[in-house]
Amino acid sequence: MNKPWSILKKWIVGAIAALFILDFGLIYITWQSSPAAVAAMRSQRDDLKKHADQLRGDVNRGNRIRNSLGAAQKEYDQFYKTQFLSPQDGYSAIETDLTTLASKSGLRMTGIQFTQKEVKGRGVSDVEISENVEGNYNSIVQFIDGLEHSKYFYLLKNLKLDSATSPGGPIRLQFELHTYFRT
Repeated sequence: MNKPWSILKKWIVGAIAALFILDFGLIYITWQSSPAAVAAMRSQRDDLKKHADQLRGDVNRGNRIRNSLGAAQKEYDQFYKTQFLSPQDGYSAIETDLTTLASKSGLRMTGIQFTQKEVKGRGVSDVEISENVEGNYNSIVQFIDGLEHSKYFYLLKNLKLDSATSPGGPIRLQFELHTYFRT
């Protein structure tokens, strides 16, 4: 009866010894890899700190932009009210302005056509203006300069030379402009 207990004791002592050897092996491996792990963790911490600083800077820039949006909205509203005419008086004001610019430039204007298209969701209508003018090169340059400095908002979309223009004679052009009306 003593024999089975002594065999069992040997097995238990052997198992405990094996566990101690494994524990010491794991402790040694952990001890050997710990400087590298600590350095890796420090590097990761530094990277995370830099990233957090960048994010903090982005948030600060976003807050500055949000705070300046009020001023931008006021500028937008002012531009919308002053530069975009209402359709009720816009057509006559635009026609008067273009006629005045053409006569000051020394151009002869032969006609103005308007085409209005609603721009959905924007509160404006796109008004395409087509007009034919005739004159010399300097007059055309003065007219384009007048468009740029007009109190009204114009976009010069297209400029076509009339094929019937004769050499040495006046230049005939078709201007395609765009402006916008409030809706």
